[in-house]
Amino acid sequence: MPALDTSALEGLLPTILAISFVGFLESFAVAQSLASRRRDRVDGSQELLALGAANLGAGLSGGYPVTGGFSRSLVNFKAGARTGMASVVTAVLVVLTLVGLTPLLFYLPKAVLAAIIVVAVLSLVDFRGAVRTWRYDHTDGSTLIATFVGVFAFGIEHGVLMGAGLSLALYLWRSSRPHMAVVGQVGDTEHYRNIERHAVRTDPAVLALRIDENLYFANVRYLEERVQQLVAERPDARHVLLICSGINFIDITGLECLEHCAEGLGEAGISLHFAEVKGPVMDRLRHDGFAERTGLDHFHLSTHQAMQALRG
Repeated sequence: MPALDTSALEGLLPTILAISFVGFLESFAVAQSLASRRRDRVDGSQELLALGAANLGAGLSGGYPVTGGFSRSLVNFKAGARTGMASVVTAVLVVLTLVGLTPLLFYLPKAVLAAIIVVAVLSLVDFRGAVRTWRYDHTDGSTLIATFVGVFAFGIEHGVLMGAGLSLALYLWRSSRPHMAVVGQVGDTEHYRNIERHAVRTDPAVLALRIDENLYFANVRYLEERVQQLVAERPDARHVLLICSGINFIDITGLECLEHCAEGLGEAGISLHFAEVKGPVMDRLRHDGFAERTGLDHFHLSTHQAMQALRG
């Protein structure tokens, strides 16, 4: 067993985390890429267990960190490998080469070895996919470009971390301004759709607002401001109906925002109602007591039932 030095462990911890993260990401990415070509699937948990066991063995035997590399995996794949036995055969051939063929291969130009790797990896470069990503969503395209540039400029670890950080930042930015739609009834049906996209009927006394995002600390302020703006534009509104079909989670900040909205609207003579609240979300609201404080009659099973009750 290697000696454990606490001070050395603290100094190595950032590098350890980076190697672990990038190693798993690289291995899983190349495994998915190759599996898709054979219409196979990859179990991420099993991959992680395999990498953990391999790195544990490498650590106890003084070896290098173990990952599934892009170049080596592609060369193996191009050679026709189909099972894990190919890695065993490769290891045996490497040992035999080191023992008996090193003098013969010593003067082999590195460009020859590089050409083998480049030809194998070139098939992974997907320019069409990059262009399609940029056209479909500029934010995803920005993440792809940032990761690409970061890897070339600073290395794999920093490039991947840059892409992951930018992706997280863009997610927070997009979810901080969730899509909200004022809805109305489609003809005489029980369906309610966005008033800006469909010909619908609305009730001036009821403001029906559909929220298409979870409520959490990053977007509650936007929700509160949006409700206030819409109420100010509709002086005849007596009820605000929040349609929660797109909400899967409400954190404590979101819950406090709903309480503030209910209090503020109540002071203006407007009641706050909810429709289509999902079971797990409703369980949390009842566990906290918010549902009882607001009134269970303010929670409706469907938007149509809520509109019928509020119109009546």
